[in-house]
Amino acid sequence: MSIAIVTGASSGIGQGAAIQLAKRGFGVILTYGRNKEGGLETVAEIEKLGGTAVALPLDVGESHSFPMFKDAVTEALAETWGARTFTSLVNNAGFGQMCMFEDTTEELFDAFMRVSLKGPYFLTQALLPLLEDNGAIVNTTSTSALVTGVEPGYSAYASMKGGLTVLTRYMAKEFSTRGIRVNSVAPGPTRTRLADDAFTKYPEVIPQLAAQTALGRVGDAEDVGMVIAMLLSEEGRWITGQDIAVSGGHNL
Repeated sequence: MSIAIVTGASSGIGQGAAIQLAKRGFGVILTYGRNKEGGLETVAEIEKLGGTAVALPLDVGESHSFPMFKDAVTEALAETWGARTFTSLVNNAGFGQMCMFEDTTEELFDAFMRVSLKGPYFLTQALLPLLEDNGAIVNTTSTSALVTGVEPGYSAYASMKGGLTVLTRYMAKEFSTRGIRVNSVAPGPTRTRLADDAFTKYPEVIPQLAAQTALGRVGDAEDVGMVIAMLLSEEGRWITGQDIAVSGGHNL
């Protein structure tokens, strides 16, 4: 039985990835932060598809909680699937916020670091003993960390996502001794609740972003979720150490 852990799956890309994995027959352990209702909605969607999912609370910015989360995962695996290990991990949970360089506080910088870089690093470390050999990991980065994605106001956010891209390569190198593949996906502008639900609050930005995208629209969570699911599945078996832009050709 293939079982995936997807962090930040109460909405957006994490929710899209969890549902796409369920469609491929994965059991899913998904996490939510403050949006428990969204986490339960994701579980309900997966159950409608005939799949099985469990929602667990997790704040990826609080690394001291990771041993307790590992215990919760161990319990969920045993109770729900009669399993002791899982096969795939998606480090997706995060937050976005625009802030110009001169206005960025140490508090905001540290929050980005804890959630976007330190969190995936030490959560993966905590869960690694439960991850099966020949499994797979996907980290969610961002096109803001690419040369083509540089926009004013994202220096701290993009720096952490760039660090996660580098970490992905090192994970791929070190975990290869166990046959574990590690890749990252870099979404472009995507309709999610990121940045305090910015697309809902400021719909006027959507046509401009669509015009900057080669395929002529803003991405959906499903677009990115499909790629994550592919990388964790048999089709992705010969891909590791890559950061894949999933942006419809944004700023191409």
